[in-house]
Amino acid sequence: MAGRVLITGVAGFLGSHLADRFLADGHEVVGVDNFLTGSRRNLAHLRREPRFELIEHDISAPLFVEPRVDGVLHFASPASPADYAELPIQTLKAGGLGTHNTLGLARRHRARYLLASTSEVYGDPQVHPQPEEYRGNVDPVGPRSAYDEAKRYAEAMTMAYHRAHALDTRIVRIFNAYGSRMRPRDGRVVSNFIVRGLRGEAMTIYGTGSQTRSFCHVDDLVEGIVRLFHSRRAGPVNVGNPEECTILELAALIMEETGSSVPPVFGPPPPDDPAVRRPDISAVRRETGWAPTIGLREGVRRTIPYFRALV
Repeated sequence: MAGRVLITGVAGFLGSHLADRFLADGHEVVGVDNFLTGSRRNLAHLRREPRFELIEHDISAPLFVEPRVDGVLHFASPASPADYAELPIQTLKAGGLGTHNTLGLARRHRARYLLASTSEVYGDPQVHPQPEEYRGNVDPVGPRSAYDEAKRYAEAMTMAYHRAHALDTRIVRIFNAYGSRMRPRDGRVVSNFIVRGLRGEAMTIYGTGSQTRSFCHVDDLVEGIVRLFHSRRAGPVNVGNPEECTILELAALIMEETGSSVPPVFGPPPPDDPAVRRPDISAVRRETGWAPTIGLREGVRRTIPYFRALV
């Protein structure tokens, strides 16, 4: 049944893809963004879409919207290590004040609420793969803490509204998403490697490259988020691709797909960099029937043309 949904961070990589999906599903979309890290280019194709409304607003300030919305999806936050290192206070405000404001908005409208959380809540995990029940290994004052703790606080606030006000909530813990509409210099490894490969520049690997990640293409991720939004699961759910690879393996794959022959260079590992990262997706499979279908090589092949047009 079509409704009206509000998406914060709508000009971002994930927010803009979600706007497209909800519009394609017949909904009206109210998008909110202050363009701190989002791009107007990501929304250019929606300028003449009558079912899309854009509100330029910093969600750390209260927001009042009329008429009624049926769903609120809170995706506003700097989301790459480079962003939250440069914008730690804004990151904490998006996770703290922004979550409080969007929860209040959802409560006023009696709307379903979905929080975009992250695998970063697990920190440098000592349990592998990571199930939702794992409480994490996070430094609350380290260089990554602005993002980690903003999301952990946002989850706590969401569950408090669920318990205290019976708000209909969802929490998605996103694992290493990639795809079109990422910024070329956003500091995330897939976009950085693709851009460097296309330019014939050396990819920089921090540490030994033996650290692992699990990369989920945006098309798979959006499908998982939408299914979770329509599910009955109130608490946190991992959504990601359990196909795990090392950073060295990722670099080799992207060099092959971009035609780069420039060997990578190595730099010192960043502080608190997780050694492993892989989602246990049993819960989302059980609740929604979702599982990713796009392998890493196929996803990289789908993503390269977007960056080739930019560089």
